[in-house]
Amino acid sequence: MPSTFFITTSIMLLLGGIGGRLASLTLLPLPFMLGSLLVASFAAGFGGRFLPTGYVFPQRFRIAFIACIGLMIGARVTPELVSSLHQLGYSLAAISVFVGLALWINFQIFHRIGGMDRTTAFFAGAPGGLIESITLGEAANADIKQLVAQQFLRIIFVVAVVPIAISLYVGHPVGSAGGLAIGARTAVDVQDLALAALVIAAGLGIGHTLRLPAWQLTGPLLAAAALSFFGLASLNLPQWMINISQVVIGTSLGLRFTGLGKRMLLRSLGLSALSVGSMLAIGGIMALILHPLVDQPYDVLLITFAPGGVTEMGLIALSLHANPAFVTLHHIYRIALTVFVLGFGAKRFHRAPEQGF
Repeated sequence: MPSTFFITTSIMLLLGGIGGRLASLTLLPLPFMLGSLLVASFAAGFGGRFLPTGYVFPQRFRIAFIACIGLMIGARVTPELVSSLHQLGYSLAAISVFVGLALWINFQIFHRIGGMDRTTAFFAGAPGGLIESITLGEAANADIKQLVAQQFLRIIFVVAVVPIAISLYVGHPVGSAGGLAIGARTAVDVQDLALAALVIAAGLGIGHTLRLPAWQLTGPLLAAAALSFFGLASLNLPQWMINISQVVIGTSLGLRFTGLGKRMLLRSLGLSALSVGSMLAIGGIMALILHPLVDQPYDVLLITFAPGGVTEMGLIALSLHANPAFVTLHHIYRIALTVFVLGFGAKRFHRAPEQGF
């Protein structure tokens, strides 16, 4: 069985790489992630019967590539960037309001329109904390299939929609499609790669030991940020490594459609589109309100409010050169606050599940 899973993973990554390469020939932003995501989603949703029983993408393998994204975000941290964070009070307060509004609106969508029970609707509507919402929801007797579907689709929809929406907003292709590179365009020598590997390993150890939120990303991010901030090292990764990281992340996201029946998948897609559309609309309005108060461009603020995963949103910010450290900090806060609220909700459902939210 392990050899079968290894072969399956290799084939899916190969297909994802082909999808990413084809997408890179178009004007699609983040082509290697979105192209591999589309291919893997199709394989999981419509060809899932060909996958081995019980197959899941190996998460330990994915960790190394998430860490690469964390390193690249941390390498963008400079004294100038840190000095621009004095207005965090406004933006963090806005994120707090966003979490409350998004959770309430999602609950209405999933319960009143989607017909979910109150417990499932509450945890499915969490605008962050994928693993925590699934774990707490399962303990509270939520419908785990519907919960998992909505939480995975939330991230996938946001990752697919946000780069394209920003391209439409500015009126031209942005990020990779606009010619920007995330990694180094020039050759990166062996010593630079060895240093990057050392920083990633140290960061993963720190993140895991301290139990940081999204530790696979935040540990390497903090380690790289410390070196960059104090001018101790200039960290970079070659573009080909960033492209591979995108393929791994995109493929692993797309394969989360495995096991969903076509009827549930179509129904979940409709509800998720309504939910994500509502959250992006709220985020867009709040970004407009916040824009005059903070020294950040509107597109950066829009990405800051987009309710995707920390890794994926950090990658989008990197691709668009949209202040990735600022964006990532706010997404970590959004997820931490959401998990805190979910903890209170879980206690209420355990006490009186019939009353609900």
